[in-house]
Amino acid sequence: MTAKDERPAAWVGHVILKATDLPRSTDYWEKIGMRIIETHDTVSVLELRGGTHLVLLKSDEPLPEGSAAAFDVMVEDVDAARKRYGELGFEPGEIEVGSIHRSFKLRDPSGYQVTVNSSHASDRPV
Repeated sequence: MTAKDERPAAWVGHVILKATDLPRSTDYWEKIGMRIIETHDTVSVLELRGGTHLVLLKSDEPLPEGSAAAFDVMVEDVDAARKRYGELGFEPGEIEVGSIHRSFKLRDPSGYQVTVNSSHASDRPV
């Protein structure tokens, strides 16, 4: 008898960012906590928890100042993540307390502003 899969039936498959320095961006996102699936001259694919893939596309066009990533990142321990990212030289912002999350901001090598949030995943399988 097989156990019933209680995870949601759908998830985000891919999110895409442009990368002006693809090797540096790939390294950065791996250090944030993603797993490299593959990397080539013009694209890198990294995997997040749950199977979503971050696709980095090489671009020669700089981002407009203040561009925000179209997604945020959640971590189990926001204080530990902020400390680790600081030790990696990523210059995390101060932790802010919101109505749902505690969070801080980072800037990736291409200039995207990225919000790192505390987790609020349910207690059910995800």
